Amino acid sequence: MKSLRKLIMWLILLPIACVLLLQAYFFVQIWWWVDHNPDSTSFMRQQRSLLREKNPDAELQFKWVPYNRISSNLKRAIIASEDSNFSVHEGIDWDALERAYEKNEKKGKVVAGGSTITQQLAKNLFLSGERSYLRKGQEFIITFMLEFLMDKQRIFEIYLNVVEWGNGVFGAEAAAQHYYRTTAANLGAEQAARLAVMLPRPRFYDKNRSSAYLANRSSLILRRMGAAALPPTHK
Repeated sequence: MKSLRKLIMWLILLPIACVLLLQAYFFVQIWWWVDHNPDSTSFMRQQRSLLREKNPDAELQFKWVPYNRISSNLKRAIIASEDSNFSVHEGIDWDALERAYEKNEKKGKVVAGGSTITQQLAKNLFLSGERSYLRKGQEFIITFMLEFLMDKQRIFEIYLNVVEWGNGVFGAEAAAQHYYRTTAANLGAEQAARLAVMLPRPRFYDKNRSSAYLANRSSLILRRMGAAALPPTHK
């Protein structure tokens, strides 16, 4: 009987210890990235593996550039398109989540996500693309870690450098080169608006650049960019 109780105790404590160790790993890794730039993310590695199934020599298009070498047009466009309250929320935009839930219920399928820029970064840095409540819960925990350890500008800088913008295309610099043969620093307002609108489905729009939705949505984001609030600069 004593041995059985001990076994049950270990069966309970071991998974808890593993979960806590995983959270500690995430926390330490995020703390390291406060002052060091990630050279890849979980999502980037997944996509590279997929590309190498067809071409063993495939490499991602990716080049890190500092925050001040990314056009303010692109920053404003992404905030206007993806997360208008980025500069003021604490990682989760509960109102946006509620609106997305209501929209999905009305349509009977998932048509809106409601994820903030910080949530998207949390997923890209560490998680798989599967949809489950467990993965969403882990995303929330990582989101709060990011917001606790980093200021908004650093979160945005990492996001701009690692977000997917096409098949094997990651980050603002690679996107600017891939679509416009220019640098992230020199992106114009219209170019930035189109890149921002591509973000939810970058591989689709990479192949369908003449999409009517892409053109119409880009025009809307272009009009909204002036009101987009950028995160405060480092002190």
